[in-house]
Amino acid sequence: MSASFESSLAELTATQRRAVDWDDGRLLMLAGAGSGKTRVLACRIARLLDGTRKRHFRILVLTCSNKAAMEIKSRVAALVPDLEDRTNATTFPGFCKQVLRQHGSHLHIESGFSVYSLPADRQTVLEDALRRAGGNNGMSREDVRYLPLIDLLKERLIAPDHAEAFLSGMNGLSSDTAHIACVYRLYEEELRRAGALDFNSLVFETYRLFKTYPVFPEFYQQACPYWLIDEFQDTNEAQCRLLRSMVIGGFREVFIVADDDRTVSEPNVAGGRRIRDFVRDAGCKVMQLPTNFRCPPCIVESASRLAIYNGNGVESDRPATATTGHSASPNGALIRCPAFATDAQEIAGVAGEIAGLNAEERGSAAVLARRRAPLQAVRDALKKRDIPAYLELRSGDFASAEMRWFAACLEQVRRPMDRRNMALLVGSFEQFSAARADWEEISSRAESEGVTWLAAWLDSVRGNGAADTDHALVAPVAKLAAGAITPAAAADQVLACFENRAADEDLKEDLEAWRRIDREAGNGNADRSLARLLPAPAPVPGAVTLTTLHGARGREFDTVYLIGLAEGILPSFRSIRKEADDGGAAMDEERRACFVAITGARQRVILSRARRYRGAEKEPSRFLAEMGYTKCGPPGSG
Repeated sequence: MSASFESSLAELTATQRRAVDWDDGRLLMLAGAGSGKTRVLACRIARLLDGTRKRHFRILVLTCSNKAAMEIKSRVAALVPDLEDRTNATTFPGFCKQVLRQHGSHLHIESGFSVYSLPADRQTVLEDALRRAGGNNGMSREDVRYLPLIDLLKERLIAPDHAEAFLSGMNGLSSDTAHIACVYRLYEEELRRAGALDFNSLVFETYRLFKTYPVFPEFYQQACPYWLIDEFQDTNEAQCRLLRSMVIGGFREVFIVADDDRTVSEPNVAGGRRIRDFVRDAGCKVMQLPTNFRCPPCIVESASRLAIYNGNGVESDRPATATTGHSASPNGALIRCPAFATDAQEIAGVAGEIAGLNAEERGSAAVLARRRAPLQAVRDALKKRDIPAYLELRSGDFASAEMRWFAACLEQVRRPMDRRNMALLVGSFEQFSAARADWEEISSRAESEGVTWLAAWLDSVRGNGAADTDHALVAPVAKLAAGAITPAAAADQVLACFENRAADEDLKEDLEAWRRIDREAGNGNADRSLARLLPAPAPVPGAVTLTTLHGARGREFDTVYLIGLAEGILPSFRSIRKEADDGGAAMDEERRACFVAITGARQRVILSRARRYRGAEKEPSRFLAEMGYTKCGPPGSG
């Protein structure tokens, strides 16, 4: 083992080292930005190679880009300089190209095929195909507009013979499906005539090869007995199904990395679903790397212990080392769990501790809660002590899925090409509606029909299982997107629908928060604009930040006070009540939010609770127990 390799191993955290040494079958490693995942991948590859110097197999590494593949290769070369050639690091299309060069003849694909990836090249192929067909079957030069739909079909692994049936099932597709299928067939024939494949054909044809001849995935299992898949959340449906076709029989050595920041913020979008489905179907175990290395290890490891409960609500994968005996800072322990008699005493206790901080410390501190009501109480308590505090009233940090959806609709009208916001819109709507809309289908349809993503989604959801109450919500958004009504009118109509269904506490509070946002932004007129409906938060230098768990996502503070860690508060009564019906999905989402809040602390975390809220007895939050904090004492105790 080289000195560089030994040094890299020594710098790993216990959880990272556990991932490097993993030998217990298929694993999904959730790792966000800054978690050191590339170092883990490189060290894992180096360990496998260093321990098998007398063998000649290669390790298959599939990642998102050629640049990422080159970085992994260079890191491996630095760790085991004489063994790097045994690393086959490439992209999914790159791997498929290798496979088809060697074995594509079984599908009548010439080994010297060209790859057309540029839109102009592919358009030329289709134009040639249409020109060759002449006027047969009504073909014309205008049919080049169907190229995005052909891409969609290939991403779904739909062959020309099955294209018409698939297209007929797409809601809102007004074009002649038989005609499009014919255009698709002509395009494929022209590619073969040119001795070429387009970019999407690489995965499609490799999938066909593996499904038709199972001997080939078995061959790659023997030639490359260890597989590492990076950026799994960014795989499309075709790539994911290809991977499934490769993992046949009892092959266990699959190590997958996915970005947990994406699964937190977009848990119901296609990438998140594919991760969950693959974990379930492939029997993957799950490990989580810290998302933020700037906070102390004890905080990171506590949050990691929390994260392992997601998915099935039981302890399935505990880190190798426990976090006991946390070191102290000048302001006390790095993690403390004070318990108070009542919620009023909890508010007073937190405000009193903040009062003891200096101005600089207060400016880098945040109080987080699941809902806004306790944050208002903290603001009032701090105000009595003449301590500046800023209660954020952003429209994007709502607790209810309903209001998160509506805020995302408004943002999408203002920024039509905001892909991440569109993903939030789709995912949040599905949390309270029976309607389902496929994000990839929406994207392809928007491109092929020249409409916005929001317009494509509206068209899809109206014909895809939405209830009458959901249609009443969608209608004013559609009118707003078409410019038929003002933002104020759309807001009034949607919020009126929500008023009729506001039995849920989160939605009730969000509606009140919206009214407060509206009042404080001065939006009391009927022609108020999108910019005024979606006010940007004004920075308050030196003030304590007060925000919800949703508002804290992606942010960091020196000190984080997370309040209300009691059953029925965090997690909420709603999530507890829904556990049996939704398989724990709502509970998992709250656990993710708690994880993100804790790992947003650069120095200290205070996890507080009360024994009584609104006069009712409450048990300590299960999240405390899952993190290993089963005893919560008075202020100042650990």
